[in-house]
Amino acid sequence: MVIKNVNLETVCGITSTLPDNIHPEFAFAGKSNVGKSSLINGLMNRKNYARTSQEPGKTQTINYYNINDEFYLVDLPGYGFARVPEKVKEQWGRMIENYLHTSRQLRRVFLLIDIRHEPSANDVQMYKWIVHQGFQPVIIATKADKIKKSQHEKHLNMLRNGLGLPEEIKIFPYSALSKEGRQEIYDYMDKLLAEANAAEQDTEE
Repeated sequence: MVIKNVNLETVCGITSTLPDNIHPEFAFAGKSNVGKSSLINGLMNRKNYARTSQEPGKTQTINYYNINDEFYLVDLPGYGFARVPEKVKEQWGRMIENYLHTSRQLRRVFLLIDIRHEPSANDVQMYKWIVHQGFQPVIIATKADKIKKSQHEKHLNMLRNGLGLPEEIKIFPYSALSKEGRQEIYDYMDKLLAEANAAEQDTEE
């Protein structure tokens, strides 16, 4: 995958109407401090296009990044930030639920979990909720550079067991620092895009 053009095309707030896009969408969900913006910047091959912040809870909208005019990376609001009022958390939850129900182009939901720690109650709840909405999320284990390479397998098994993942669910370790895992995620997206294009051609025929 070669990233040629990146454009923050649509930003949707609580009262916004979600766009009816014609290109496939890959959505990213995760706790407010899990490194979601850093991952999206890494996948877009841009340093600071998606807003990163030392203050969790900054992503309060659904942001659609148009990539190469071929697909979208969709940044969903973070969850689990204690200092956000409960009413706001509920609004973010409704935004995400509305997106999962409404999008006709959503191809996969990527759920980000910090590789260093066992999944929190919020992580488990979000995983089960995404599954309940009819999607089987792919797990991205962020901050992989924070632990030794020799410990990766142990921590990935910890995430798998903590979430109760079926064997077929993929987990990609990722480091925003070294970009470890980026090529594997690219390859996986390329495969999904090829499947989407093939399905579209079959429909047209």
